[in-house]
Amino acid sequence: MVKTRGGFLISQIKQIQGRVFGKLLAEAGIDEFNGAQGRILYVLWQEDNLPIVELSRRTGLAKTTLTGMLDRMESLGHIKRCYDPKDRRQIRICLTDHARSLEHKYEEVSDEMSRLFYKEFTDEEILRLNEGLEKILKNLEEEEKKL
Repeated sequence: MVKTRGGFLISQIKQIQGRVFGKLLAEAGIDEFNGAQGRILYVLWQEDNLPIVELSRRTGLAKTTLTGMLDRMESLGHIKRCYDPKDRRQIRICLTDHARSLEHKYEEVSDEMSRLFYKEFTDEEILRLNEGLEKILKNLEEEEKKL
């Protein structure tokens, strides 16, 4: 196998992306949540009323990390915990109307991040990169299941 720096580069991208995204959120007047909380909201904007386990899977956040973040988001009025009517032991995470009202501004910031990510890329390069990243993610998810 060819020696690469892919993992290191992905880590650097993640760190820098977080700082740039935070700056863009602030410039857009979104100071109600940080980037990681935005990731949770993004998943819920796609599909609301998810069990914590599924939210953890879709965000890639550990359940222990997610629980603390959800506590903060609930105190800020972004989410609420709802009981599943079919199984009251199952807690689902639901958006508040306030959180729904932030979606459009967040999408604008997200679109700007995509523009920055893919500046000077062709459509073909973007598709190839995404395919490669999806393969890496799949490989790591399979390995994580073994833990």
